Amino acid sequence: MYIILVGAGKVGWNLARELIDKKHEVTLIENSFERYQAVEQELEHNVQYGDASELWVLERAGISRADMVIAVTGDDEDNMLICQVAREKYLVERIIARVNNPRNREWFELLGVKPYVSATDLILRLLEHEVPDYGLVHLLNLDEERLEIIEMSLADNSPVTGKRVGDLDLPEGSLLISVLRGRQGFVPGPDTVLEAGDEVLAVLDPGLEEDLKVFFGSDGAE
Repeated sequence: MYIILVGAGKVGWNLARELIDKKHEVTLIENSFERYQAVEQELEHNVQYGDASELWVLERAGISRADMVIAVTGDDEDNMLICQVAREKYLVERIIARVNNPRNREWFELLGVKPYVSATDLILRLLEHEVPDYGLVHLLNLDEERLEIIEMSLADNSPVTGKRVGDLDLPEGSLLISVLRGRQGFVPGPDTVLEAGDEVLAVLDPGLEEDLKVFFGSDGAE
């Protein structure tokens, strides 16, 4: 896969290194000449100097044959612009953008720049996962597929505690896919009996979170 990666900060530099190690063809673009010189000592021909918001820089990098464009600069406007141009002008099917300020997520949504990655959101999800008081945790939203994956902790008084998975009448549009018990995860079968303290993962249609919280008796708030 040929990947154009924009932004040679710590994120971009390390990501480029990992992608190259996985045998992908990578071009990393950086608009700071000083930073470019530092990265070029390691990545050599895999890094180019230039402003990727300018079309000729993207074309020099070979965007017409790119399988994916990833924009991870420290400027959200640049990341939005680069990914939008890659998809709409050069018909790159796969794009990923970095969101530095979570308040800008609505603009990424509005412009259709998806998927995007927010370090703040990722840390919050890890926090929610480690703090059971949160109850229901959104692990993944698959917007194009119109699916979500959530995690819930079962309290002692959960209405499903002590029941077989095969006997559960789950809300239509939802499916139990995994159980985490004592730090060990497994795919439940019809005879699996749910226990208090279990962390269950479910895939569901958007909008069913509240139904699932009631069904499983999630003991926290979103």
